[in-house]
Amino acid sequence: MRLRILLATVTATVAAAASPAAAGPSPLGGTTAIHACSSHVAVESFSDALDKQTYEGTFVGNFSALAVDRDGQIAALSDRSSLFTLRRGSLKPTGVVGLADDKGAALDSEGLVVDRDGTRLVSSETEPSVRRYSRDGKILDSLPVPSALEVAPAGRATSNLTFEGLTLLSGGHRLLAGMEGSLSGDTSGIVRFQTWTRQGRHFSLAAQYGYRTDTGLGVSETTATPDGRLLVLERGFTAGYGNTVRLYLADLRHATDTRRINTLAGQDGVRLARKTLLADLLDCPSLGAQAKQPQPNPLLDNIEGMTITGASHGRLNVLLASDDNQNTAQITRLYSLWVRLPHPSAH
Repeated sequence: MRLRILLATVTATVAAAASPAAAGPSPLGGTTAIHACSSHVAVESFSDALDKQTYEGTFVGNFSALAVDRDGQIAALSDRSSLFTLRRGSLKPTGVVGLADDKGAALDSEGLVVDRDGTRLVSSETEPSVRRYSRDGKILDSLPVPSALEVAPAGRATSNLTFEGLTLLSGGHRLLAGMEGSLSGDTSGIVRFQTWTRQGRHFSLAAQYGYRTDTGLGVSETTATPDGRLLVLERGFTAGYGNTVRLYLADLRHATDTRRINTLAGQDGVRLARKTLLADLLDCPSLGAQAKQPQPNPLLDNIEGMTITGASHGRLNVLLASDDNQNTAQITRLYSLWVRLPHPSAH
């Protein structure tokens, strides 16, 4: 889908984006200082304004995915079968649509794409599945899923560790779903990225790739960059310590198509997707944030949603959202970041 510029034109240089003293407009409202997390990532601002709120009787939270709608508004997916519209700029809710499976049952909805015709592609961890919905929540069709990626005993996936990320790759002709966890038989930490190719209004199964997560982390979101690469959020939680959230850049160009490889165990001849660490969000300034439970950085929470809201001067404007699990010890928090990608030849 085409990127829509949600932020006003930024006049600072790419170098200034990584400077603690730089300033710029924020999609969360107002103008804020830019604070470096690394040489590639800077955090502008955060907002807890939606935490523990309701809209038209629906709890606002449990955010698992974000996407930019065709009109520039933000679509925010709850993993409890609700799809919100958030107003550009303020990010306040202006609409909500309920989603369900083919039998009217609730989804564990985790991934979201707004397609070029305005339909919504939504992944659910339950089976797992990817379905196309109309703007009003009507199911249009379902995409095929390889049997190995189905939850056991039908397949080799573990419940609640399936399609966590969903994105249209550059050009809009290929859809990618990122598995959160490993399949039974694959080496722990190696997860599968499944793709589909567009066939008119439908999608057919295509290549599959392996991606290695950091120890103890799972994939919580995948978002395509305009140059054909992939932003990947890796996330984990340790009781008494808190969340670990790292942002990686992945490159699939030389990765092996693994759809016919039964087990991935780091064997010779199988090239996994290459990845480059852009930032460990532990290293971001806290910006005065407060946490409701122990965190290594009070800015952190259970970050699951990510979308690119615009691009300017060689950097991407990225919006993140945390999933509070409707838990009093967690926070629905939105984050505005600037991300500068390394040159492809350096990856």
